[in-house]
Amino acid sequence: QVQLVESGGGLVQAGGSLRLSCAASGRSFSTSVMGWFRQAPGKEREFVAALSWSGGSTSYAEFVKGRFTISRDNAKNTGYLQMNSLKPEDTAVYYCAAAPYRRLNTAQDMGQYDYWGQGTQVTVSS
Repeated sequence: QVQLVESGGGLVQAGGSLRLSCAASGRSFSTSVMGWFRQAPGKEREFVAALSWSGGSTSYAEFVKGRFTISRDNAKNTGYLQMNSLKPEDTAVYYCAAAPYRRLNTAQDMGQYDYWGQGTQVTVSS
């Protein structure tokens, strides 16, 4: 079992930055692909970024490449999403998720994730 708790969301002006954290409990986190997804009002949840269990490989959605960076510290059982150059269209609830023993090449598929956090709101004003 893995429990995930996101934090770090908030209100920021366009062009600003936020760093989201995902605190995990449970031993499976260190052997899980970690993903970040987001859901804007009236829209479906979409993939943002994912990271292999070792942290050596990443996957990003095109719309965040060059602006967002995913990372993790397995010793602290914590994952991160550094978001720079934020845009109003980045406004959404952001969720972290864990997929134990999965491969990164399936990371964009929400069905691969067994565990989800409750989400943290990110609002970017123009």
